[in-house]
Amino acid sequence: MVHFIGAGPGGADLITVRGAKLLGEADVIIYAGSLVNPALLDYKKEGCQVYDSAKMTLEEVIEVMKETEARGGTTARLHTGDPSLYGAHREQMDELDQLGISYDVTPGVSSFSGAAAALCAEYTLPDVSQSVIITRMAGRTPVPEGEQLRKMASHGCTMVLFLSTGLLEQVEEELMAGGYSPDTPAAIVYKATWPEEKVYRCTVSTLAKAAKENHVTKTALITIGYFLGNDYQRSKLYDPTFTHEFREASK
Repeated sequence: MVHFIGAGPGGADLITVRGAKLLGEADVIIYAGSLVNPALLDYKKEGCQVYDSAKMTLEEVIEVMKETEARGGTTARLHTGDPSLYGAHREQMDELDQLGISYDVTPGVSSFSGAAAALCAEYTLPDVSQSVIITRMAGRTPVPEGEQLRKMASHGCTMVLFLSTGLLEQVEEELMAGGYSPDTPAAIVYKATWPEEKVYRCTVSTLAKAAKENHVTKTALITIGYFLGNDYQRSKLYDPTFTHEFREASK
C-alpha cells in the first residue's frame, strides 16, 4: 500500500492526525525534502527507511514503491501542503495503476491556508471578494494560454500565487496589466507556519522591492487583493437584522 500524505504548510504539528498515524506506521517514507519540514520525520518508527525525493526522478520514486510493495511493506509518500495543489502526485498514481499497486490520499492543510493564518486574514470578505484564484506565474513551467496571470488578474478578486517568488518583476507587470492598481494591497508570506515565518506587507507595485529588501527568493506565497484592507461589510450570518434557517431577525 502507498499512502500519499499532505504534510501541511510547514509547522510539524499541522499535519492531520491521520497523516501522522500513517507516517508512524510506514516502512518507507519518501518525502519532498526541498519543501517539507524535516521535523515531520520525527513521526517515523524505528527502522523506517527515508528517501528524499528532491534528489530523485519519478522513475526512481516508483522503483522504491515497487520494491517496498514486493516485500510486503507500506510506503508513505509525503507531499508539501495538500498534494492536490502543485503536488505532482497524479503521475505517480497513474504509474501505480499500471503496476496494480493500491494507494490512497490523505489531504493536508495547504500553505495558502497557512498564509491566511499568518496574515490573520480572511480571503473572502463580504463586498470585497467572494472568490480566490490560486495560480502561478509562467516560468520554466508554462501555464495554459487561458490562465495567463494578466487574464486571471482581470477578475479583480483575491489571488494567491504559488511558485512565483523569483519572478516578481514580471508578476507586478502582469497584475497591473490585468487591472490591479499599483497600490492594491499585497503581502509576501515566507515559510508560513514554520518557526522562521515572516510576513512582508506591500503593494502590487512594490512586490519585487519588498522581496529584494528582505532577501526572499523562494519558499513564499504572494497574496494580492483588498481582503488585506480594512473596508468590508459585516457577514449576514451574524447580522441581527437578517433572518435565516436557525435564527429570526431581531425586531
